Amino acid sequence: MIRYAVVGAGWISQEAFLPGVHTTDNSVVTAIVSGNTEAAEKLTAFHDVPYVCGYDGYDDLLASDKIDAVYIALPNSMHADYAIRAAKAGKHILVEKPLANTVEEAEAMIAAAREAGVFLMTAYRLHTEPGNLDALRRIRSGEIGKPIVVQTNFCFQNAAGNHRLKAEHLGGALQDVGVYCVNAVRHIFGEEPTEARAQHHWHDDDPRFDEVPATTTATLNFPSGGVAQFVASFAIRETAMFRVMGTKGWIELDPGFRFEYGTTMRVGYDNEIETTLFPQVDQFGGQTSYFSDCIKTGKEPVSNGEEGLADMRVLIAVEEAARTGKVVLIDSPARDRHPDMSMERRCPVTDRRLVLPKAAPYLG
Repeated sequence: MIRYAVVGAGWISQEAFLPGVHTTDNSVVTAIVSGNTEAAEKLTAFHDVPYVCGYDGYDDLLASDKIDAVYIALPNSMHADYAIRAAKAGKHILVEKPLANTVEEAEAMIAAAREAGVFLMTAYRLHTEPGNLDALRRIRSGEIGKPIVVQTNFCFQNAAGNHRLKAEHLGGALQDVGVYCVNAVRHIFGEEPTEARAQHHWHDDDPRFDEVPATTTATLNFPSGGVAQFVASFAIRETAMFRVMGTKGWIELDPGFRFEYGTTMRVGYDNEIETTLFPQVDQFGGQTSYFSDCIKTGKEPVSNGEEGLADMRVLIAVEEAARTGKVVLIDSPARDRHPDMSMERRCPVTDRRLVLPKAAPYLG
């Protein structure tokens, strides 16, 4: 069993990661690191986690033999610090998206992991989800011909007070959910975008968006001639899907990015529409199981630090395009690895979860 420390006991850890680990056969949580002692103690009791500490005890935990890896679910501004410290202590690192605040921070994380001989994986849970993987398989096999246009969105209403609405933590819908859109289109086309156009939309009458835009819309151009358009928003009713239009047909996944439901795929050829329902799986269990397999076999994960950095380059270009109103060029090296069916994990859904009051804002 690969032993994990959960670093940051907020909503995503409570609702998704801690329950998900129970669905695996190769992973276990042995420590929780949190600034909220009362919440952490309740979680450790509920999930049978033997060790808990505050952030001031993080380095002692890293120096111990209590864990093999860390799962970092802190605000984006804290990812680099906690990941680099883990790498220097010889612990593997699974870190939530986006990878870091800046390209320089991401590169430092990658370098620290490489120097220490540990794996750094960006937490792309959809890289193990059956529906998303099958959609990529069918696109690559040429079922809809050459992909030409991709339309995708990830939107929901975010609650006031959430740390994702704070500029200091690289908040905003673009970074938090736009990263799913960017990651999807990169792998749909199998290449890196070269240009970004974008616009931020502010809601002056909504105090939630005093620091970050309510909505970001963007267009990305790809070397093969493909075009991707996406919407990321914290002010629109929930929607999370993508549609790929090709020379022979189209393929749609809706919902495509949520973890609370199974996915539905629709494929259209001429007047024929084929529908496939995929069962709900525990996506956090799947990504953890995959990462633990990588650690045990010594095979670097596809969703490594460079994968997270590739998305960051796009997000930064979109941000600049929205800020300046200009077309921004993107210079990112081609990726020679993409998610495939070998990464699929079908961990069963569990109802073993404890979500504490006030868990939606960051608990620390």
